[in-house]
Amino acid sequence: MADLSPLRRRMIEDMTVRNLSPATQRSYISAVSKFSRYFGRSPDRLELEDVRAFQVHLVSTGISWPALNQIVCALRFFYGVTLGEALIPERIPYAREPRKLPVVLGADEVVQFLEAVSSLKSRAALTTAYAAGLRASEVAGLRIEDIDSARGVIQVRHGKGAKDRNVMLSPQLLGILRTYWRLARPRLYLFPGRDEDHPIDQTVLHAACRSAVKAAGLTKRVTLHTLRHSFATHLLENGTDIRIIQVLLGHNNLSSTARYTQVATDTIRATQSPLDRLSLEVTPPG
Repeated sequence: MADLSPLRRRMIEDMTVRNLSPATQRSYISAVSKFSRYFGRSPDRLELEDVRAFQVHLVSTGISWPALNQIVCALRFFYGVTLGEALIPERIPYAREPRKLPVVLGADEVVQFLEAVSSLKSRAALTTAYAAGLRASEVAGLRIEDIDSARGVIQVRHGKGAKDRNVMLSPQLLGILRTYWRLARPRLYLFPGRDEDHPIDQTVLHAACRSAVKAAGLTKRVTLHTLRHSFATHLLENGTDIRIIQVLLGHNNLSSTARYTQVATDTIRATQSPLDRLSLEVTPPG
């Protein structure tokens, strides 16, 4: 850190004290650096109007809403915490991201997809993602010791927001993982990379997902996160309480989980319309 400017060093220290993940720290530093380079001045000499102009510039470049909001988070942290400007952060608006319904696979499509994964390790990993509703980073980070067969749970370490949680260990998944372990013999990480001491790279899992979609002939836009969406939706359709699904997914707010009620077609189909409670006959007028 000897070559760092005092301002950058202070921001890194502020993020470290607040236990922000290394990935978040890198993202925030990159965002503030980009902000500074755009104006050619130190960021502590830039004001709220400069932030607004920078946001307008970013929108004009076609930046995605999630990427724009990540930069907003970084600037809010920089001004509010590192510079101690309490009133500025709340005046830096987030972009209102269009809320699209998540893509969800039907049960037959999940089988079709998983059977199309060619690699043993990737198939076991993607099956785990669906069976437990895990994010890509959570699947990649699983250690053998996290599979607690005695208690029937999987321990997810350092999920989003650096939170740990437990999810169910499906008996069928346990059988699949035992078969995989006998064949692959991983030592530390359940799904190791080329180096046994490091987890599989998430890009490998994403690539396996894309290949499986193509091989299975699926027309839906399927990503690894689609398996997590499908997990939540299928639980809801099977009658699982939405608050339990919230805990399994590791959502802070129930509103994040509630959107799955909009894609749970079995639940929607089984809901009786108030019209069905009426004794109504449609006859021609006159």
